[in-house]
Formats: sequence, C-alpha cells, structure tokens
Amino acid sequence: MASPRIAVIVPCYNEAVAIPRVVEGFRAALPGATVTVYDNNSGDGTAEAARAAGAVVRRETRQGKGHVVRRAFADIDADIYVLVDGDDTYDATCAPAMVALLVAERLDMVTGTRISEAAGAYRPGHRLGNRVLTGLVQAVFGTGVSDMLSGYRVFSRRFVKSFPALSAGFETETEFTVHALELRLPVGELPTPYRERPRGSASKLHTVRDGIRILRTIVVLVKEERPLAFFCTAAGALLLAGIGLGLPVVAEFFATGLVPRLPTAVLAMGMVLLSFLSLACGLILDSVSRGRKEMKRLAYLRTAAIEAGDG
Repeated sequence: MASPRIAVIVPCYNEAVAIPRVVEGFRAALPGATVTVYDNNSGDGTAEAARAAGAVVRRETRQGKGHVVRRAFADIDADIYVLVDGDDTYDATCAPAMVALLVAERLDMVTGTRISEAAGAYRPGHRLGNRVLTGLVQAVFGTGVSDMLSGYRVFSRRFVKSFPALSAGFETETEFTVHALELRLPVGELPTPYRERPRGSASKLHTVRDGIRILRTIVVLVKEERPLAFFCTAAGALLLAGIGLGLPVVAEFFATGLVPRLPTAVLAMGMVLLSFLSLACGLILDSVSRGRKEMKRLAYLRTAAIEAGDG
C-alpha cells in the first residue's frame, strides 16, 4: 500500500532567524513530507528565508496562531499532519517516531511533551502556567494529555477534518486537547527535547496576557462542552447566596411578624429564582451540547482511518 501523505505545518511570525533550521530539519527527518510555512504578517523576511530553505510558503493575514491553524487545516490535504512552531525549539528528529506511534497505535493525536534542562528554554512562569492550566483541563475533561500547551503535535486526517478551529491565538492548543478528550479520541504522547531559541529570535508568548486568554478559553469550553456542570455550579452559588441573604429576613419575620429589610428579601428571592433559571438553562443546553458532540463524532467517522500497514 502507498505511504501516507505527510504535511508539516509551521506557523510563523517574525522567525527569519530560526525558520531555515526548522525547514531543513523537518525536510531531513521526513523526506517525503511537504513542509508548508504559513507567514503571519512577518516583517523580517521570514517568508523569503523559508522559501530559500525549501519550504512551500503561504500567507495568513489575520494575526494569531489560531487563524493560521484554521487556514492550514482547511487548505492542506494529507493523511498525517505535523504541526510545529517556527522558533526552532522543538527537535525535528523526533517527528518520525511521533508519526510511527500515530500509525502503529492508530491514534488521532500525538503530543510532543517537552523535556528541557535549559533554564532559558522553558521558563518557570511558563512551566507553572502550563501545569495549572493542564490540571484544570484534566479535572474537567479527563486525563490523556500532560503537556497541553505543547506546540509540537502530530494529527490524523480524521482529527484535522473534524476539528472546528475556533480560536484566534495560542488558545488553539487548548482546543486541540479538549476536542480530543471530549470525543474520547485515541491519543498518545512522546517525550521530546525542548531547547532555547536561537540568538536573535524573540518569543511571541506573553505569560500573563496569554495565560489569561487561555484560562478564558477553558471557561468558555467548559460552558460549551459541559453546560450542565457549568450552569449547575452557577445555580448552586446563586441558591446559597439567596438562602444566606433570605434566612435572617425569614427568621425576623417569624419573630416579629415584620419584614423591615424588604430590599434584602427581594434580592434573596431574585437570586433563588435566578438559580432555578440557571439550572433550567443547563438542562436545555446539555441536550444541545450532546447533539453538537454527536455531529462532531459523525464528521470524525466520515474520514477513513490510517491503516497500520500503510507505511
């Protein structure tokens, strides 16, 4: 049987210093693959450097990694997709093993979990943020991915063509993980070395700003994918607040027959009513979410799986 078609996708923004080594590394590691660099409004000659190194260069004018991923997944047709950052921090020599694991185990996503002893490569703030955010996702959606924010992934065609790709920036890695866990797709991990950026290359990730955006994405995904749990939590908080405000008013009424704190009584009643409304919203949206999940599952099943004997 014919070997699977492999596409290497490299989102890039101002990576002229690093991109030649990335392209050359993946062309050597995966000789039969097509390396496509998506230039995301670079102003330092990234596109020219990538083209000179032998990559296919395309452009995405909307700023943000999520926009690049959405465009690439729609435009590129392949059996296996390798997604890697263009900053030369990931080891291209690990790609064949990641692809082999995907094919042999019939997986839909393999994550390159980062291993680094260089302090400048994986900064403490990034490491802590990754652990906290990964832990939140694991607590809500289940385990299966231990390095949620890794920018080194290998996907099956099934995954790519059923992935909605709604994020705009670095939150797209969170979307990958939640999509796989919610549909209960077979996933795997492979430890990969993670090194410092080459001299002259600057990180585009802002620890606090992007961490807040990723946290916001997690909250939105919980609301969208687990609406019953989300709205039940809100309902419980509103009910407890309403009871806490209302009990003293009720106790005073039974003792004196008067309701001197009428605004507090109205507020307590309003919060209790809102709690029941939140519960009703959760029940309704849970049915909607189940229908959306079934549609995504059917879209996933419409694409044939890669046979282990293909390569």
